[in-house]
Amino acid sequence: MESRLCKECGDKLRGRVDQKFCSDYCRNTYNNRLNSDSTKYIRRVNNILRKNRRILSELNPTGKLKVDEMRLAEEGFNFHYFTNTYITKNGASYYFCYDQGYLKLENNQYMLVHKQDYVR
Repeated sequence: MESRLCKECGDKLRGRVDQKFCSDYCRNTYNNRLNSDSTKYIRRVNNILRKNRRILSELNPTGKLKVDEMRLAEEGFNFHYFTNTYITKNGASYYFCYDQGYLKLENNQYMLVHKQDYVR
C-alpha cells in the first residue's frame, strides 16, 4: 500500500482515507498560499469600499446631505469604487457603497443618502 503524505508539509498521514493534511495548520497554510494572489486584489478593493462607506457615513449622519465634490476628495473618497447603483424612474443614478449612497448634482455637488428599504 502506498503511503499518503500531507499536501503541505509532506508528513505521513494517519487516519481517514480521504485525509489530505496532517493538521489544521497545514490545511490553512496550503489554502492561504493557494488563494493569496486573488485575495490581495479583493482585500485592496474591499478596503477602498469600506473607506468610501466610512467617509459617506461620517459626512452624512442625518440621512440626507448636500456636499461639495472637493470635500469628498479631501477625505480620500474614490469615485471609481462602489457596490451597486440605483436608477430612479427619472433616470437619476445613485451610487452606493453598501448602505451609503450619493447622487451627482449640478456644480460639482453631491447628495448623500442612506439606502432605503425599497432600493435594491
